[in-house]
Amino acid sequence: MASQLALRYGQTPQPKNFVTSMFVYTMNTTLKTLMTAVQNTKTERWRAMAYVKNMYMLITWMAAGVLRPVMDYVPFSVGPPATSSPYLLEGRFGIAPLSSSMDMVLYEGYDAVPVQALGGALLQILSLLNDLPATSRKYQFALTMAEKIVDENFRDGHVELMQLNRTALASSFARTSNLLYGTIQSCSQAQDNSSWTTRFISSVFPFGSRIIKSMGTVFPFLGGGGSSMKQVALIGSVCDGHLVAEKHAQELLWLTNKMRLCGVVDEALVQWSLASGLASVALTANPRVQGFLIKISAILFGEIIRCNIDVAREVKFRLLAIWIPMFCFAENGIAYPVLTGYEKAETEKIIDQLISGMPVTDQQIILTNWLQDFLISNSDWPNLQISYDRWCHTARKLIA
Repeated sequence: MASQLALRYGQTPQPKNFVTSMFVYTMNTTLKTLMTAVQNTKTERWRAMAYVKNMYMLITWMAAGVLRPVMDYVPFSVGPPATSSPYLLEGRFGIAPLSSSMDMVLYEGYDAVPVQALGGALLQILSLLNDLPATSRKYQFALTMAEKIVDENFRDGHVELMQLNRTALASSFARTSNLLYGTIQSCSQAQDNSSWTTRFISSVFPFGSRIIKSMGTVFPFLGGGGSSMKQVALIGSVCDGHLVAEKHAQELLWLTNKMRLCGVVDEALVQWSLASGLASVALTANPRVQGFLIKISAILFGEIIRCNIDVAREVKFRLLAIWIPMFCFAENGIAYPVLTGYEKAETEKIIDQLISGMPVTDQQIILTNWLQDFLISNSDWPNLQISYDRWCHTARKLIA
């Protein structure tokens, strides 16, 4: 078993020191016998064989005590010295593990889960979360399991467990972003192919797409002259797509908060700065989906300031350039409240601080684009007039 795991994880078995091999064999034999003796204590009386096994355990334990100083002080070996052992008996026995990244305990017949396996399990759960419908009774169960693994890895504080969290969360963040992008894009294409009557009802009435889905077979005129059943199926797919997109957006918000709490938000910042496609199609998304994306952007912007994260110039520029338009055009009115008045004011201050730390040329591009979006949108937020006035003042000083 140990050799198979070593080959699987890229480890090359090394020749063992003879005395070391004897010591490891003796220790594992002693531990196995001890476990058998403990199990036998559940019975009221020991049989004769149990006494024999107990004496055998004591003898092997004494033999291990003799072999230990021989290992330390007698340079006796057959073949090259061992650099690793398939068994990890840490502490005072000092036998080296397979690798710093393996960190496994292997006894004869008992295998502990390596870090790679734990990471694979976490990735599997996060992937299943994307695939499970939110209405499934197992969805919350899987979410709780993923949250427990991430939180316990973080509390443990081990370097490799922290790296495991970083890798798994970053991978899941990328996967969920791609799924959200594809879902929103499919919904937009399906909605564009529907008739004008269905688009009108969907946009005017709350849950309009659900109304059309349920009543389309009764009122064929909703098909706009085409096949009513085809239109009903099309609107049904749009309705279901909106729900799936909202689920993925909510999962993305959960991942963002987990990455923030685990101190790996820099991974999310880089990925969010590259999500120009998602930021573009999100302008046509369901208002609730837009609300989640605004919250994610506000959290990531705030983390740069609060945690004083050293963000590359290109990353900061892309973050502001592609997500400020979402703030301007998203449906964040009374019907779909996204941020409170205090949160909006705080987000404006954070954006102002981010812009003030950028080169003047970058400020010009960000602020001129913001002004255009702000003037033609129905929203009064975010109001970056202070940043714009400061940029104008800086530009005048450079001219002078």
